[in-house]
Amino acid sequence: MKTAYILAAYRTPGCRAKKGGFKDMRPDDLAAAAIKGLIEHTGIDPMSIDDVLIGCAFPEAEQGMNFARIAALKAGLPYQVPAQTINRFCSSGLQTIATAAERIIAGFADCIVAGGAESMTVVPMGGNKYSANPGLAATWPESYASMGITAELVADKYAINREQQDLFAVGSHQKAAAAIAADRFKDEIIPVEVEETLIINNNLQKHRKLISIDDGVRADTSLEGLAKLTPAFKLNGTVTAGNSSQMTDGAAAVLVVSEEFLHSISAKPLARFVSFAVKGVPPEIMGIGPVEAIPAALKMAGLKHSDIGLIELNEAFAAQSLAVIQELDLNPALINVNGGAIALGHPLGCTGAKLTATLLHEMQRRDSHYGMVSMCIGGGMGAAGIFEKI
Repeated sequence: MKTAYILAAYRTPGCRAKKGGFKDMRPDDLAAAAIKGLIEHTGIDPMSIDDVLIGCAFPEAEQGMNFARIAALKAGLPYQVPAQTINRFCSSGLQTIATAAERIIAGFADCIVAGGAESMTVVPMGGNKYSANPGLAATWPESYASMGITAELVADKYAINREQQDLFAVGSHQKAAAAIAADRFKDEIIPVEVEETLIINNNLQKHRKLISIDDGVRADTSLEGLAKLTPAFKLNGTVTAGNSSQMTDGAAAVLVVSEEFLHSISAKPLARFVSFAVKGVPPEIMGIGPVEAIPAALKMAGLKHSDIGLIELNEAFAAQSLAVIQELDLNPALINVNGGAIALGHPLGCTGAKLTATLLHEMQRRDSHYGMVSMCIGGGMGAAGIFEKI
């Protein structure tokens, strides 16, 4: 059986939907920027790429058609390089890495660009024209519960109170602000040039601007400030905009290769792909998905919780993150050491690849042997992927 390696992993900054640096940028252009940056950083021959797999949670509008193919061509890849769009909601980006690794392990490919992209400015949560299946809605209405309501249900079920959630959110912002101040994201971020229109002397003028920093982090976030926010999804609830992930625009690209490919270019990888698992849970408490996926990924890898030195756990909501940590008895000191989605954003289909880039670069800094990426998935699932530092 062959082995799959991660040669490189990069991401764009995460920018607030409708307000941030990418609000006027098409998502296919954003995805193209990530792919192009990956190729430029690695210096590989584009003709050596067997496929491009891009995850997207809501592949419609400017994210529609074969989104991955459009982004690949826009990135300047030769027309001979194929591409596929992959959707598993919030784990789409991680799924592309796993799918690429599976193909390489099977011997069907040697070099695949994986990744994800999402513009929540262009396509909002839930999409533009979705229509629920009336049969399923009638027999299992919980399957269509809003993400915020699922977080409230998880908070109730696992006794996660408002103060715990707000404290977790403050910690996310504090860690992210510290990481930015220490320039810890510089090795993983691909700066993106955008065009913005400004009013100068009563005239509209276009300017080019380089976006290189995540723009949703609030270093001054406080428990007192968050306590003033009203519940966003349920009267007398505990889930607020402040202890939920931010709606974000972003893209990421990861190069997954075989050992033969590494030898052919005399390169050293960041990590070995170890295992990946997806498990289903009740849709109405989808946030606990990692509780099932993480043990499955560990079992597949022949590892224990104590073997994992770093974890990137997507902070869809503070409530579900705390429930996962509580149920699996995870060490909080190893989780999201540079902040999470509450501060840095959750660009849906991009997130799995984005978190992988963050994890692998931090593993290099800390010399962590094994690391894990995990997230809950809308519709009632969880995913987890394990990587070994090389």
